Amino acid sequence: MRALVKVGGKRLSSALSSLSSPSLLRLFSTLNSGSVHPTAIVHPNAVLGQGVSIGPFCTVGSSAKVGNGCRLYPGSHVFGNTEVGERCVLMTGAIVRDDLPGRTVLGCDNVIGHHAVVGVKCQDLKYKSGDECFLDVGDNNDIRECTSIHRSSKSTDTTAIGNNNLIMGSCHIAHDCKIGNNIIFANNTLLAGFVEVEDYAHTAGAVVVHQFCHVGSFSFIGGGSVITQDVPKYMMVAGERAALRGLNLEGLRRNGFTAAEMRSLRTAYQKIFMPADENFGGFEERLSNVELHAELAHIPAVRSMVQSICDSFEGKRRGICKFRHWNGS
Repeated sequence: MRALVKVGGKRLSSALSSLSSPSLLRLFSTLNSGSVHPTAIVHPNAVLGQGVSIGPFCTVGSSAKVGNGCRLYPGSHVFGNTEVGERCVLMTGAIVRDDLPGRTVLGCDNVIGHHAVVGVKCQDLKYKSGDECFLDVGDNNDIRECTSIHRSSKSTDTTAIGNNNLIMGSCHIAHDCKIGNNIIFANNTLLAGFVEVEDYAHTAGAVVVHQFCHVGSFSFIGGGSVITQDVPKYMMVAGERAALRGLNLEGLRRNGFTAAEMRSLRTAYQKIFMPADENFGGFEERLSNVELHAELAHIPAVRSMVQSICDSFEGKRRGICKFRHWNGS
């Protein structure tokens, strides 16, 4: 860090005070011209692609690879064994990767927001100093301000984030999480370790997800919810200890599910969770009846929902969020 407070033998405050306002404007204009600002610290072993713009007071480490057309805004940093894909943008104060064993890989067209930290050491006390740990991020992700994303806690696993995700401000994705594609995490969504979130899931703000939970595709989690068990596909949950609130019908409609598919899903949901006759068998029996139903069993979306529910009770999984019994009265 001592190298960061000196530029050409001068302290940064001295270097700045010696510049006129037009000179400062010229410094910041270098971001548009594909160049390295003189106050940036770029290790001679770093690999920079064509058209890379590195702004004032940035740092690029010895093992870093920065792809074509990337932009590093003032005060952003890339450390360690890190690969940044083409056309990525690091906003002011963004940090990608610690100088620790392992690897961080960012795909193309990602935006790392102001003061976000990506690929840093996990907060798992079981992590052993010196172990390699990994983070892989796909393409076209918008990772907003003050978000933190941690690498895996062990060399045999990887924290992984897919493509086209919007991760809003102050979110946290802990070690060994698996995040799919086209997901929206609203502000202050917090994922503990080993959480899996499938494609097109959506959270409202201030959501907390317990470690090892699974969140199914096309599901929705209401604001302020605490998730301690799995959220099956297509479902909507909410509550301080989240409970099922029905199907995420609006989310399904927006993502191209047909009216016939949604009717079938609703019928299956009612048969499993809302039987008109409270004596109509136990949960496992109702689930089995839907699996064998003459019409519903042939609907791919219904089969996928039923499989998602069944998977939540396999092995060391945590089961599904609680649901309310309803007798039709």
